[in-house]
Amino acid sequence: MTTNDSSFQVSTDQSRLDIPMIYRFLSEQSSWAVGIARPIVERAIENSLCFGAYLDGRQIGFARVITDFATFANMVDVFVSPEYRGHGYGKQLVAAVLRHPSLQRLRRFTLATSDAHSLYARFGFTPLSKPETLMERYFPNIYLS
Repeated sequence: MTTNDSSFQVSTDQSRLDIPMIYRFLSEQSSWAVGIARPIVERAIENSLCFGAYLDGRQIGFARVITDFATFANMVDVFVSPEYRGHGYGKQLVAAVLRHPSLQRLRRFTLATSDAHSLYARFGFTPLSKPETLMERYFPNIYLS
């Protein structure tokens, strides 16, 4: 899947992904994966539906979806490089993810965010309707040990 908006493009072609750029951002700049090892990033990409965001052919953003393609999806690792923020590329990236044909009619589509609630609310994401039904095992500093 590829979407075009003049010089901005979103693609699910994994061969186009700039793995070093994705790894650098996640391991050094993200608030959720600092210290993650490159082999873990590579394995996560291999086993997910990935979306690269490109401006004039250069990757500037990324999103990854973990899904069974039938009932559930979880959007993770969404980012636009800091120097390209504020131009609507994040909105276009999320819109492309949600339009993907393989991600339609899922019963549940989740994500976690600490600071972009208003962005995701535009796309219909809400706080959990039944938070008492969900549980997790969470190790926030696993990559630092």
